[in-house]
Amino acid sequence: MAKPDPVRMPVIFVGHGSPMNAIEDNAFSRSWTELGSRLPRPRAVLCVSAHWLTGASPVGAMERPRTIHDFGGFPRELYELQYPAPGSPAIAAEVSALLAPASSPLDLSWGLDHGTWSVLRRVFPDADVPVFQLGIDIGRPGPYHYELASRLKVLRDRGVLVVGSGNIVHNLGMVVWDRLDGDPYGFDWALEFDALVKRMIGEGRDRELADWRKLGKAAALAIPTADHYLPLLYALALRDRDEEVAIFNELPVGGSLTMTSYRFG
Repeated sequence: MAKPDPVRMPVIFVGHGSPMNAIEDNAFSRSWTELGSRLPRPRAVLCVSAHWLTGASPVGAMERPRTIHDFGGFPRELYELQYPAPGSPAIAAEVSALLAPASSPLDLSWGLDHGTWSVLRRVFPDADVPVFQLGIDIGRPGPYHYELASRLKVLRDRGVLVVGSGNIVHNLGMVVWDRLDGDPYGFDWALEFDALVKRMIGEGRDRELADWRKLGKAAALAIPTADHYLPLLYALALRDRDEEVAIFNELPVGGSLTMTSYRFG
């Protein structure tokens, strides 16, 4: 009997925030669990994380990617966590081919950083869905990433769930640390930029979002470095203009971070 065709996958951008969300029971971690209960089961997950920054676009191709604890100063419990999801070397090779002629070598060393596993351990807690990552060529401008990501759109029809993991507003230098774990709190400029992104997504102005340096002072404060913003562009490049947009975790934390997340399709 022939295998059924893969289910077309949605595209996700998730604000992952603190690594502590991996172990805390809070609104964010609960929403990730709920997300997992509503998603069709994918053949594999490809994650574009803010924490794999390189000089190319490598694709993780390990059979068993390691769990990377890429942070410091957190409780021992967090460092002991493992997310033993298998990789998918075959689909990784497909991704590398789709990205040509960009430099996208198959990587056998990186694994899964916390931008990936802190979220996916809630979405797919059994770690039984293959997971691999795509590195971010951090020296390239936003429009480059948007165009590069558009080559991966066919993955949705091949049953691959693409997840961008970062934060739309991410300015650690301005965080009010004693407000980080309390009630939602955002500076005016952080709320302004988060709302601007929401409005522009609703209007289909994705290419303008890719060129965020033209979006004014609030954008400059929200994106002092591109690492956490670029994963959003990978999600936007894969969406269809007429498909449903669902927003979740639309909350600021610590003044200068937002957790706002999107599901397309």
